[in-house]
Amino acid sequence: MSHDFSPNPQKWLTIGILGLAISLIGFLVDTQIAAWSYLIGLIFVTSIAIGMLFLVMIHHIFDAYWSVIVRRQAEHYLSALPYLGILFIPLFALTYLKDQGLIWLWMDQGASLHGHGTVASDILYQKKTWWLSESFFWFRAVFCFAVWIYFARTFRRNSFSQDSDGSLNHTYSSRNHAAAGLILVALTWTSAAFDWIMSLEYHWFSTMFGVWMFASAMRAATAVMILTCAYLVAKGPLKGIFNTKQLHDVSTLAFAFTVFWAYITFSQYFLIWNANIPEETFWFNDREQGIWWPISMVLIFGYFLFPFMYMLQFPLKTNFQSMTFMAIWLLSMNLLDIFFNILPSLKDSHGEPFQMLSSPLNILWYIGGVLGAGGILLWAYWSSYRNTKIIPIRDPRIEECLHHNH
Repeated sequence: MSHDFSPNPQKWLTIGILGLAISLIGFLVDTQIAAWSYLIGLIFVTSIAIGMLFLVMIHHIFDAYWSVIVRRQAEHYLSALPYLGILFIPLFALTYLKDQGLIWLWMDQGASLHGHGTVASDILYQKKTWWLSESFFWFRAVFCFAVWIYFARTFRRNSFSQDSDGSLNHTYSSRNHAAAGLILVALTWTSAAFDWIMSLEYHWFSTMFGVWMFASAMRAATAVMILTCAYLVAKGPLKGIFNTKQLHDVSTLAFAFTVFWAYITFSQYFLIWNANIPEETFWFNDREQGIWWPISMVLIFGYFLFPFMYMLQFPLKTNFQSMTFMAIWLLSMNLLDIFFNILPSLKDSHGEPFQMLSSPLNILWYIGGVLGAGGILLWAYWSSYRNTKIIPIRDPRIEECLHHNH
């Protein structure tokens, strides 16, 4: 089949490099805000890739047939994980070349805690040093990416090799890896949530935060999957292959994780509010100040209630135009949610949470952070797409998948 319609991967690589260049300029102009913006973009895009990895593993563990075509698109996105791991290196460099507490304050033992002594003298830090160890932190980051890349490459190798030889051994291998991968990827993704986001404000802790990170990744991945498949249908390659029944199935997954995200988010808030422990409640208090209060309301109504009511309607879940709109909406809200979880942890000189729009120039760093990692993700996707079959032509369930609408 022809791949001529597809966007040139080099175009997306150029966009990614442009975003990275903006971030680099930001590192020189406003190091801290640019570094945090870069972290936000990297976590947002990495969550999409991890969500795709979960989709592939769920497909194999349930031996699903309707999602064979969808799985191939997810496999293309998995090719971005090695590059996203490389994009993590600038955060390491900034930490030790600029300011050790630039991003994760606890790494600077002498950092002031706004009238409460230093990090080194903080009893809460002292109780958490078994986890908050710099060498252990960076080791965990490398280990997480190693685990994700290993499973991503295994699933991709099995799937693409099966296109050539049709061996069922590839299916069995993927199923076995999915069983182990669901556990290992869940644990490493939880570790990443604790390290990269929660430890930005190391006083705070929540036993539900890792599950929130999982729900967020799945919502982002299903939204990107809807946009990808809708684009491929509109341009021709998947027209007549990916039908409205499969669109409904992916949309139902998006709906399910909308409910799950709301359940986890509400449960986290309710449990912390009910316990009323200062080491937990301050995190929400900070997010009820300034611009963060209206943003929290936008997330409640825009990231849960509106998508929930919208996707309750069967006709909308089977319409490519309506679900394209909803996917864009979900992805936008997902990014806003990550901003909401990260940026208030950055404190000004008075110990007050950073206000998102404190300077118009900040918007440039936000855009650069997302464009850099996002461009690399799409470059990796289209590069992989152009080198493989559009669908897994020799998968044992492909015929059932193609007749899913009957």
